[in-house]
Amino acid sequence: MNEHDERLTAGRDSTHQESGGDHADSGPRQEDGAQVSTGSETAGAPEAIPELVIISGMSGAGRSTAAKCLEDLGWFVVDNLPPALIPTMVELGARSQGNVARIAVVVDVRGRRFFDNLRESLADLDTRGVTRRIVFLESSDDALVRRFESVRRPHPLQGDGRIVDGIDAERELLRELRGDADLVIDTSSLNVHELRAKMDAQFAGEEEPELRATVMSFGFKYGLPVDADLVADMRFLPNPHWVPELSAFTGVNEEVAAYVFNQPGAKEFLDRYAELLRLVAAGYRREGKRYVTIAIGCTGGKHRSVAMSEKLAARLAAEGVETVVVHRDMGRE
Repeated sequence: MNEHDERLTAGRDSTHQESGGDHADSGPRQEDGAQVSTGSETAGAPEAIPELVIISGMSGAGRSTAAKCLEDLGWFVVDNLPPALIPTMVELGARSQGNVARIAVVVDVRGRRFFDNLRESLADLDTRGVTRRIVFLESSDDALVRRFESVRRPHPLQGDGRIVDGIDAERELLRELRGDADLVIDTSSLNVHELRAKMDAQFAGEEEPELRATVMSFGFKYGLPVDADLVADMRFLPNPHWVPELSAFTGVNEEVAAYVFNQPGAKEFLDRYAELLRLVAAGYRREGKRYVTIAIGCTGGKHRSVAMSEKLAARLAAEGVETVVVHRDMGRE
């Protein structure tokens, strides 16, 4: 199966599950749910507040895949829980004598009549001191339309209109939640395995780091990354594409990287941007934000942005920030 087929498969799998199809993981969730005990079994036992992850985002963007990944990592997963019941779910987990230490809740527009309660529920959790994170799954309109059309299912909000009408309505409904998200993942060009790898990278660790960073190179001619928190432009540097002996290589090549960093302003930018990121990272930590995506762009995402991303990621890692490097557009030309 080629990459294009895998991406279409990702769309079919995630959209089918999120549009009301049979959930392959509903059985294990119910079995896990039976383990949540109340009443006399928990009497007198200390209550440990579970860690909470809220998974939301666009229909068809891969929420079910992300939820399944967390379930495989040992999280107790509840799909399509009305937001008003999230504090109750956390309370049940706290009374489970440690059996439910990590809870993931999928919240989406299928429960739209309860969606207005989400803000109130989040405020309630904050007053209780619950450690909670929001993961938002994003995707382009084109990718979402292809996924819905491939399974011949309507968008939950399209009504008598078109699929794009439902997508527009959902984006507007979720706009504020997306802004509050701790982690935004754009699945437009991801297949199932790549999405699972991103989730594993964020949640599979034994210990929770203070801050995790994704440094992503990209090409402006392919569009801005929608999940970027910070964007920097390397087009102020001369382009190695116009150097015949360097054009065929990429920014991970030593000769290309040397050419880039021998240009006026390159080393100074790296030093000052790293200093700026230290300031930003300190603020993110104070605000409880654990994930940041730093996008470094050039024209085609092949030379300058790649070289700078590699150096910047190494600098962050040396300063104790857990860092992943992604070269989004390298190899597209």
